[in-house]
Amino acid sequence: MDGLGRRVLVAAFDGWNDAGEAASSAIAQLKTSGSYEPVYSVDPELYFDYQYTRPHIEIDGEGRRRLKWPEATIHRPVHATRGTQLWLLTGVEPARAWQAFAGELIDVALREDVTGFVSLGSMMSDVPHTRPISVFAGSDSEKLRQSLGLERSTYEGPVGILSVLSHAADAAGIPSASLWASVPHYVAGHTPSPKATLALLDRLEDLTGAPVDRGTLATEAAAWEASIDAAAADDEEMTEYIRQLERTRDTWDSPEASGDAIAQEFERYLRRRGDGPAKPGRDDPPRR
Repeated sequence: MDGLGRRVLVAAFDGWNDAGEAASSAIAQLKTSGSYEPVYSVDPELYFDYQYTRPHIEIDGEGRRRLKWPEATIHRPVHATRGTQLWLLTGVEPARAWQAFAGELIDVALREDVTGFVSLGSMMSDVPHTRPISVFAGSDSEKLRQSLGLERSTYEGPVGILSVLSHAADAAGIPSASLWASVPHYVAGHTPSPKATLALLDRLEDLTGAPVDRGTLATEAAAWEASIDAAAADDEEMTEYIRQLERTRDTWDSPEASGDAIAQEFERYLRRRGDGPAKPGRDDPPRR
């Protein structure tokens, strides 16, 4: 796709932006299905609060214990391809110095001739698990919106690191877009959410033109949906609630529905949750 160019940096972070682990799982699938090598990692001492995001002890292949620190790392494909290359930015949302964090990573993207930036996020929302997962695809760039058929959000409110990075990319001349999967809020106990991960990867392939290996996600998504069906079967109140969500979703998907229905649903959720405490997955998809 010409809009984002042939070297696209795809970003996802643990934390606010990652309901049901859908976005981080999408990046993990991309990484495991290809050959990648690290290009650059930030200094964790500068950006992370270890009381909030603690280092982990791991045992390596030789049986030695080692510390694994929080990170944010850019990875590039090992092998060059003739089509679009997907570079990866993954890690933990930083605790401080967000402007410096974003500036540092976007400087690396410029140095590496990255031509486009796509952020992946997911959030809890009032949607049924039995229907296709909604993915909000947006951009602040009018050129990208026209060329790729993206939305523009009118959301105003708290944001996460993905919006800060997108702003920095746009300011540096790297066109940015964002994809946000809507995860049913009543399935919090059924994490991860492979159906949402699959929806993000499907839309990413559409957006960038780069082939994406889904691995076993289709099978995992079917099993995830079946497990929720089984849980709902023994709960009449939950069953009725899901039916209400299905009726609402089917109305949105009808030919008479407004093309802005999904975007409005995202914004309604953010307005309802805007004064509450930060929770995983509660970020700012409508901004992009």
